[in-house]
Amino acid sequence: MSEFSFEGRVAVVTGAGRGIGRAHARLLAERGAKVVVNDLGGSMAGEGADAGPAQQVADSIVAGGGQAVADTNDVSTEAGGKAIIDSALDAFGRVDIVINNAGIIRWAGLPEVDLDNLERHLAVHLIGSFNTMKAAWPHFVEQGYGRVVLTTSAGLFGLDNNLSYAAAKGGVVGLARSVRLAGEPHGIKVNVVAPAALTRMGGIEDEAAAEAAAQQAGMPSEAVSPIVAYLAHEACPVNGEIYAAGAGRFARFFIGSTPGYVHEDCAATIEDVVKNWDVINDEKDYYVPGDLMAWTGAFLGHQFSEKPGGASS
Repeated sequence: MSEFSFEGRVAVVTGAGRGIGRAHARLLAERGAKVVVNDLGGSMAGEGADAGPAQQVADSIVAGGGQAVADTNDVSTEAGGKAIIDSALDAFGRVDIVINNAGIIRWAGLPEVDLDNLERHLAVHLIGSFNTMKAAWPHFVEQGYGRVVLTTSAGLFGLDNNLSYAAAKGGVVGLARSVRLAGEPHGIKVNVVAPAALTRMGGIEDEAAAEAAAQQAGMPSEAVSPIVAYLAHEACPVNGEIYAAGAGRFARFFIGSTPGYVHEDCAATIEDVVKNWDVINDEKDYYVPGDLMAWTGAFLGHQFSEKPGGASS
């Protein structure tokens, strides 16, 4: 067995009845994890329910010699999130890993997008991630160990007809960056992955057709899972980071800041901003803050570096 074994670990994977989530669940099971395969079984737009997809994946894992149970609870409700984690506790007695992959997509942008569209995306992607993570958190704290992998999207960079999806996925990044600080003292690590794979979420509703297109394009779901598994492993070296994965490439996303322009007496005018616009936007010497306090220290450092009385940054 490889050194990257999950023997003795219990993993919950949401949205694992198809596509990317299924690939995650299968890889973890192959490496020895006991897996809760969660999937409501709804359509790409989040409508309806079907117990079949989750059960089929769980059955395939068991048939291959692994251990898995199916779960069809809804991540978008608090009760559903708790029930998903309870499935792990009831079946396997513990929970070590939560991979939040469940998602929906309803393509729309301004001006036609409506509030229901936005709220449904937030409910599944952002609140769904919160619900399962919050339910698992006390168990992670008690055992002094936990791994969470949330799913974002390159869509947060911007796409005109993808407003709600991108907004929800951007929220996932903020969620991870915040809770990783709460997790650090307890051996809990929370990271984020942006998959690059062709699935039915990309617009091909028929699953078989989507898989065929993915193989032809060299963008199968399985190409995303290795980095997800590493982030879910006890050897994971990072916390609060964001990675892109797919088609054989793995990369890091990060939130950076330029050094910017400092106006000496803080009484800057619009004209001062315009005059120094190139400096404000110059990416040379950009930095990547570890958290809000690190950014605040850098951004306001000039306020304390040369103050009367010997104050320094």
